[in-house]
Amino acid sequence: MKGLLACAMLTAMTSAAMTSAATAQVSDDAVRIGVLTDLSSWGRDNSGPGSVEAAKMAVEEFGPTVLGKPIEIISADHQMKTDVGVQIVRGWFDNGKVDAVVDIPNSGIAIAVHNMVRERGKVALLSGPGASSLTDELCSPNTVHFTYDTYALSKVTASAVIKEGGKSWYFITADYAFGQQLEKDATRFINEMGGKVLGGVKHPTNTADFSSFALQAQSSKSDVVAFANAGQDTDNAIKQSGEFGLVQGGQKLVGLLMFDTDVHAIGLKAAQGTYMTTASYWAMDEATRAWSKKFYERTKVMPTMIQTGVYGSVLHYLKAIKAAGTDETAKVMAKMRELPIEDTFVHGGKLREDGRVIRDMYLAKVKKPEQSKEPWDYLEIVKTVKGEDAFRPVSESKCPLLKK
Repeated sequence: MKGLLACAMLTAMTSAAMTSAATAQVSDDAVRIGVLTDLSSWGRDNSGPGSVEAAKMAVEEFGPTVLGKPIEIISADHQMKTDVGVQIVRGWFDNGKVDAVVDIPNSGIAIAVHNMVRERGKVALLSGPGASSLTDELCSPNTVHFTYDTYALSKVTASAVIKEGGKSWYFITADYAFGQQLEKDATRFINEMGGKVLGGVKHPTNTADFSSFALQAQSSKSDVVAFANAGQDTDNAIKQSGEFGLVQGGQKLVGLLMFDTDVHAIGLKAAQGTYMTTASYWAMDEATRAWSKKFYERTKVMPTMIQTGVYGSVLHYLKAIKAAGTDETAKVMAKMRELPIEDTFVHGGKLREDGRVIRDMYLAKVKKPEQSKEPWDYLEIVKTVKGEDAFRPVSESKCPLLKK
């Protein structure tokens, strides 16, 4: 009898082990994550090598394996060219057995990859692009828009500046999907709050000479000159606008998308007083300071919100694979929506059905030089804006995934 009982117990244990092994499945015996970023153009400082390191730091925090299989991080430079980015990702999917694509600064490239990911049944973890259309009319069940978008940036920043008396606006806008969407979203909130857009000008990306654009903005006599661009374009535009005396003439300069690295490049003297909206800041608390110190040791810069978003999105993806017991896209995406988002920079975040991560955003103001007490001490956090108040509400969405 004892022998039969022992045999039955052994059979049950073996069966349970086999069931566990069967449910814990990882395709191609590894989880492969491709960081598609900018390693050579105007977005390099805000994403680039730092995004690659942030992804690696997420893996180090999680552990080198998931469901007993190795986690591999690869990276490539899309050079801010849509055709290059699409070709890289197609090669990753066809030959590299990549499961998820991460980062993608440049909304035009991100939209193209986002569509490919949906067709191929893969996962897009977007931290770099800002176009809010990614989770609105273009929404996909396979995309996670983790960090910021044009809706939140424009709403939080425009509201603050208009309350300070900046009623009339002039735009200097990058002529591609992100810049156009940012201007469109900002214009909506300016109008809703009783402001007025006097005009604007569009420029190609990677522009070195902004003198003619600055002069046009100056001649508009607007209260506010808003820069709907990013990276070195923002740096050059704000620097040159300062040289032409726009601030001295009474105009406010607003960076609708700015990062710590932009302030570092521009300098506190030129950037002081500028409002910006961010999803993270390195000096928020002791935990963010500790993480950012490790990041600095590897990159020699403090992390931008794009880079902390790459870290957070990769970490959440790996947690979801572990919880799902598989890297099958539909099951992983379901777990990513089910699990609360918790990492060094995000607390109590939530992935909505449209792919939008609902997380707190922060209104910040660039400090005066005399207010800075240590290296990279650039921002004063003026206000915390709850995710529900910062991002597009469900009631305004065109995403069919939210209508189910």
